[in-house]
Amino acid sequence: MSSAQQLLRSQRDLLLSWTLDHPAPLLRWLRDAEVLSPAHYLSLLERSPSNAVAQAMEMVCATEESSQKFLQVLREVQDYYCRDLQLWVERHCRDGVSKTAPEPLTFEEKKPKGFTKLFKGKSKGFTLATESKAKEQLKLSRSVKLPNLRVPISAHKTTLLKRTEQFKCYSEGAGETSNSASHIEIRYTDLFVTEDDDFVDNQHEYFDLASRRARIYVHQACQRIRPCQLLDPQGTSGRPPKRVKVKGIAGIGKSVAVQRLVYEWAIGKNMRDFTCIFDLRFRELNLIEAPLSLQELLGERFRYLKDALPELFTSPGSLLFILDGLDEFKFNLDWNSPDKNIDFRSKVPVSELIVALIKGSLLPEASVILTTRPSTKAPKHFFQRCCVVLGFEEDQVKEYTTKFYKDGKVAKQVYDYILNNDSLFVLSFIPLYCYIICTAMAEFFSSENPDVGDSKSLDLNPPRTVSEVYFCYLFTAVKHHALRGSAERSTPRSEVLSLAKQQLTKLGKLAYENLLQKKIMFSRADLEKYDVKPADLQSTFLCQILQPLKEETVEMFSFFHLTVQEHLASLYCAINLFSQEDLIQALDFWCFGLCPPSSTAAPLKNTDLNIDKLESLQMFTRFFFGMLRARLAGQLDGLVVSPMEQGDGIPTRLGVWFQEQFKDRKLKNQASLNLLHCLMEFHTKEATSLAAPAIKKLYLFKMKLSVVDCAAIHYVLQFSPHKLQELNLGYSNIGNRGLKRLWPILHRCESLYLRYNCLDRQAAILESAVLKSNECQVKKLFMCGNNLGPDGVLELWNALEYNTTVEELYLDITGITERGTENIVNCLGKNKSLRTLTIVGNDIGEAYLDWVEEIREDRDQMDSVKNADALQSVLRGLQVAEEQVEKGKNAEKAKELKKNILELLKSSPNPTGGRQVL
Repeated sequence: MSSAQQLLRSQRDLLLSWTLDHPAPLLRWLRDAEVLSPAHYLSLLERSPSNAVAQAMEMVCATEESSQKFLQVLREVQDYYCRDLQLWVERHCRDGVSKTAPEPLTFEEKKPKGFTKLFKGKSKGFTLATESKAKEQLKLSRSVKLPNLRVPISAHKTTLLKRTEQFKCYSEGAGETSNSASHIEIRYTDLFVTEDDDFVDNQHEYFDLASRRARIYVHQACQRIRPCQLLDPQGTSGRPPKRVKVKGIAGIGKSVAVQRLVYEWAIGKNMRDFTCIFDLRFRELNLIEAPLSLQELLGERFRYLKDALPELFTSPGSLLFILDGLDEFKFNLDWNSPDKNIDFRSKVPVSELIVALIKGSLLPEASVILTTRPSTKAPKHFFQRCCVVLGFEEDQVKEYTTKFYKDGKVAKQVYDYILNNDSLFVLSFIPLYCYIICTAMAEFFSSENPDVGDSKSLDLNPPRTVSEVYFCYLFTAVKHHALRGSAERSTPRSEVLSLAKQQLTKLGKLAYENLLQKKIMFSRADLEKYDVKPADLQSTFLCQILQPLKEETVEMFSFFHLTVQEHLASLYCAINLFSQEDLIQALDFWCFGLCPPSSTAAPLKNTDLNIDKLESLQMFTRFFFGMLRARLAGQLDGLVVSPMEQGDGIPTRLGVWFQEQFKDRKLKNQASLNLLHCLMEFHTKEATSLAAPAIKKLYLFKMKLSVVDCAAIHYVLQFSPHKLQELNLGYSNIGNRGLKRLWPILHRCESLYLRYNCLDRQAAILESAVLKSNECQVKKLFMCGNNLGPDGVLELWNALEYNTTVEELYLDITGITERGTENIVNCLGKNKSLRTLTIVGNDIGEAYLDWVEEIREDRDQMDSVKNADALQSVLRGLQVAEEQVEKGKNAEKAKELKKNILELLKSSPNPTGGRQVL
């Protein structure tokens, strides 16, 4: 037989004709066989199909070894291609080519019962030398070999591949924003996923995400996983979970993650343990009104599998159902209903079908992955694994920006700008936010516009706040489409906006009135009610705002991200409120649910808002203040007909309104924080200077604050000339970055609560600088539960030597060791104010005993009430610790220290300054 190299050269054109329509499986398998390098593989994906295959064949034919590997790969992927290619493979690849390992479909045929033993770790037929091998065997146990299914499953895989290989980018088109590749292997960036802690909160889902990230980074080890790992064996049982729930906020990447999962299965590289995967979207299931069976549902959705379904259902353990977007399902799900005795042929309402599938009363052996937003209830006890998607990490943000821009220099400039802006930095962890930011930044950092901030670029500066990012995104979309790319970059902003005024007003009204009802999905009739024409989606800037959702016979629409709807709603309100009274009524309505009296302003007419939905308007109110500032600055000229009445006095009037809220209203934690953000988005000195002095205490205990939250706190409090009686940030997980953002105003806090905030030595250095400041007014400092370590505590002891204000210092569970007490005696000896010091939960060493002995020898130290108070404080802590720790070296040291302190206090003439000795 001729060599493989000669064979391929002679048959090159024939092979090209068979594979050029769908080269993805061939190229991916060639990459994994190391015939193509990863870089070359990605470059081929950007080419046309015919060009990509031709380039690959050229590389393959270069050597005999690569030609041999090509023939092996062709055997593996032949089912994706026409019958002629399969016959060619059968004829030419039978001999002379080393066969690859058989597909993982034959394991279960040998001894099905062996896997019962395998789960118990006692199987004699398999080697359990490594964990990875055990996992692979567990995976293989699900699959079955059904010879009659080869053709329909191949057709299914090919269909899924064509549907999932393109990464949907809703606003790609002509112009700067179209410079990113769309193939899923190029654009997809791995997400961070962790086990769900079942944390329940009613706040806006974006803020809930920030809370989760803050907690998880400290208390849990985040793992970067691929979608196919969701069904990996877990726990001591080593069994794969059958039901998995994946939740995350809008835009976090849930649907894209399962799209990648389906793609990997369809291309034959992952999840091979499943014979068939059915991906179902709830937005499509919404159209099903009549009762039907699971077999009928799947037969209609996957018509080429209709005849194969009965045979597939004979082995339900080899089936995986992916149910995407439960939050979009319009039917109510009754999780408490008794289980019905139904099978895949039973006709029931689609809502009952879904509940039965998730609960396991229908096809319990099958696997199910459900995706949903946090606001949707799906009881945790029905799932063996519950995960929450956290979005990107910093490295993934960098990776995403690199993939988004073809120009590496531009990508670096944008990433650096994001990294140095707190608001954008936090937003960028959400993939769709990251996309919006990159799109908005394209104009400012394009290679054609090297001077950032050039007045000719959109007539705007690079965005700094959340509102500015979204306005730049919207304005970029309007400019590219309204002017069709033919105008100069210096076209006046007002002219650009005036061209889109009518459409923006209609779209804003649609966004606002439905936001009040928390409605995010729209039918064609909904759009027509607001005179928004679906036909305009492809020809106007609407293609970058509204997303058509077309699945088979389904046609629905939504804003491509919840925050885009919120931003457009805020823009609509900002251009349709014309007086100070309108503004105040609107704010009372949005923030506190106070229904406005009769008003002629469009946003205040026919208002219907459930008080329980107020939390959902928090991001909207922040956007509104950003848009209001833009209007007052003239940046919305072209959208508004006339200026606001008494516009010059609006900042002052709003400042008084904020002042009244902080002074007279008992605000909940989230409401207080939201008002601080509103002031930061408004970014007007007159308003903030009036509001800030009214804040005497700020209680944000257990709020789980992000860096942006800390930036909002700092922005407002810097305008207050008075000291703050209390700043309680306990259990808020602000971290070093958040503390650094707050640092300039910390010296003015009388009582400063920083307990359990993920702080370390760097935070101790920052806090030491606060205590050393001549302007320091801190009297109580709570640093418990932070990993300051011995080096960090040494910094605090040193600061106490210079401080004259701190009376109480709490350092429980801060990682103090013997080395952390080296300078404690010297520093406390020079401090005249400290009366309470707690150190419970630290590694008490000989240094404490030495300290007590030194005081025993130096009566001058004992005569100082500060040391007596400090000793008693230590004593109280030791008594608490004694109750919790009964054995061990530290317990013995604690007892000895307690004994010495008691003797020392008894020998002092007036050891407690009139206080009772504990």
